[in-house]
Amino acid sequence: MIPGKFIPPRRSLAQIFGNNVYKISLYNHSDMSYVLTMKLTRLLLAVCLAAALGHAAADDSLTTPAPAGDTVTNRYLAKVRELVLNAMGLLGIDYKYGGASPETGFDCSGLVNYVFNQAAGLVLPRNAQEISRVGETITRDQLQPGDLVFFNTLRRPFSHVGIYLGERRFIHAPSRGGQVEIVDMTDRYWQRRYNGARRISL
Repeated sequence: MIPGKFIPPRRSLAQIFGNNVYKISLYNHSDMSYVLTMKLTRLLLAVCLAAALGHAAADDSLTTPAPAGDTVTNRYLAKVRELVLNAMGLLGIDYKYGGASPETGFDCSGLVNYVFNQAAGLVLPRNAQEISRVGETITRDQLQPGDLVFFNTLRRPFSHVGIYLGERRFIHAPSRGGQVEIVDMTDRYWQRRYNGARRISL
């Protein structure tokens, strides 16, 4: 362990947000209208956030003076919640090559850049390969919500990036004709193309 280096606690997405969080992804692939889909998405996000905050308020360890390390941990988890909720609030937005906002649509790096800027005030490079050089390299078994995962989808390494959510799932802007969605990293397509992961300091 490097002195002074913060290592985030191992938490599942369910522990951070509650077990209802993946219901959001079901609406992303349903036959409902886009407007209804986004209304339900926002509603579920609000429920998940309220549940997370309610759990924190009910936790005695958060209502008593905490050691410095615990304060850092809680601050980190709060930033992760903000980052993941920002990302999931963009479910259903159309893919757009070069897109970097909800109004224009997103490509993969545009989505990542937008979310990290909105949630943490960070400005990341504008393509996946350059983003792959930022932060700390981590192994697959070290993945935590908020980490970045990289794939070879264009016959070159680190040509695609998404935001890891936990439970082997990540959110990304896929390709032309697609929309921001949640997918499973254990699907054969993604397993074969996985290039690695990075952790950005929040």
